[in-house]
Amino acid sequence: MVESIARVRHIRVTPQKARRVVDLIRGKNAQEALAILKFAPQAASEPIFKLVAAAIANARVKADNENLRLNEDELVIARAFVDEGATLKRFRPRAQGRAFRINKRTSHITVVLQSADELAAAKKGAK
Repeated sequence: MVESIARVRHIRVTPQKARRVVDLIRGKNAQEALAILKFAPQAASEPIFKLVAAAIANARVKADNENLRLNEDELVIARAFVDEGATLKRFRPRAQGRAFRINKRTSHITVVLQSADELAAAKKGAK
């Protein structure tokens, strides 16, 4: 069927904080993941919500291009991971002429959606 990938790069949220949110939705149904992200209190949940919605839209476009029927309720988050992006280095003045470095970390977030039957077939083939 359809496997769709969505990525966001150089997002200004630390990878550690983004991983906490991504761990909430990994392996869940895509619509259920959107509901979880909508009400999650973490700040990283908003860009990840947009990313999952983009992955659903990518699956819809890919299915249309291949003339396949797509049921969005069957889409499952097969893989979701956060990689570390570039770190912006800033300096803050401190006492007695010293300077302390402030690291502003960025993340690269990837979400892969698959249909439930395709995911089951892949797991069965891996055994």
